[in-house]
Amino acid sequence: MTPRLGGYLASGAAALALVLAGCSAGDPQPAPTTTVAPSVLAEAKGDPPDPDVPIVWPLTGEPTEKVAERPALAVKIENSPQARPQTGLEDADMVWEEVVEGGITRFVAVFHSTVPDAVEPVRSVRPMDPAIAAPLDGILAYSGAQQPFIQDVAAAGVQSVIMDAGDAGFHRDPGRFAPHDVVGDPQTFLDQADGERTVPPPAQFAFARSAARSTVVTDGKAAGSVDVVMSPAQTSGWDWDEESGTWLRSEGSSESVSTSGARHAATNVVVLDVDVVDTSYRDASGAAVPETQLVASGSGLVASGGSVLEVEWSKESLQDPVVLTAGGEPVELAPGNTWIELVPRGSGSWSTS
Repeated sequence: MTPRLGGYLASGAAALALVLAGCSAGDPQPAPTTTVAPSVLAEAKGDPPDPDVPIVWPLTGEPTEKVAERPALAVKIENSPQARPQTGLEDADMVWEEVVEGGITRFVAVFHSTVPDAVEPVRSVRPMDPAIAAPLDGILAYSGAQQPFIQDVAAAGVQSVIMDAGDAGFHRDPGRFAPHDVVGDPQTFLDQADGERTVPPPAQFAFARSAARSTVVTDGKAAGSVDVVMSPAQTSGWDWDEESGTWLRSEGSSESVSTSGARHAATNVVVLDVDVVDTSYRDASGAAVPETQLVASGSGLVASGGSVLEVEWSKESLQDPVVLTAGGEPVELAPGNTWIELVPRGSGSWSTS
């Protein structure tokens, strides 16, 4: 038995060396979704080996016959009551929710596996957005921003597509009032890619082969709801729906829906405890612009498959993705879309039931 295990480990190491040799030192590397060692060890113990690693969408872990050769597209979307219902969020691979001025929230919606016809309403960038977008090495589309914020996006290596700069792909919805009326055309945004983007984008989280094998399902505890208090102005609720296998979102006591009528839903809900500090910048009303500090670490919660699991999170640099662990071991999400809640430490909270 021992010689057989050694042979598999040697061949696995040789294959890994060949993969690494083909990658340049400067190329962004995706977060791992599977490893050779578990399959080798399983077979050495007499268990059947895992099938060949499938082709999956990098941002969802879902199987596909072919991954589209396009970069990730992140779009800044508003979530004030006047902005609802939004368009296009139901097609995002990832959605980050962050607190901005006045305690309302905005989204950074990331698209890759699906490109919707439109997204609305598009709003301006904030100081934490470069840390969200940088690991994707893609495009960030937004309506505008204070010049230092735009410069920070560029410094992070992210390509901006900006309405106020005259970039293509934006128009106004005559059925809405400004500034909640900016519509974006995702395909037109992607058509402006500068050729220096990572295609396809690196994975941002690790994914299990199936929902049943996700870390939350195997190691967590059953739960039917997750309530996330972002601020006195925003509570984001998630209720487990067994039929769809997703968590259904609410804005306070109201269902969160798209203009298409689709209920906003997530396969995975990731809740991160983060520090939020006021910057020296002010918005048009004179309120301080807050910044969520993501190059840091903390505690959190992941909800998948009708279960929840307490986790730790860390992000080592602007260009590194967030890493999730539980008891020092990597957390693998269920294949599917993911919503990430950035909950202000001290003033925000979450609870499960």
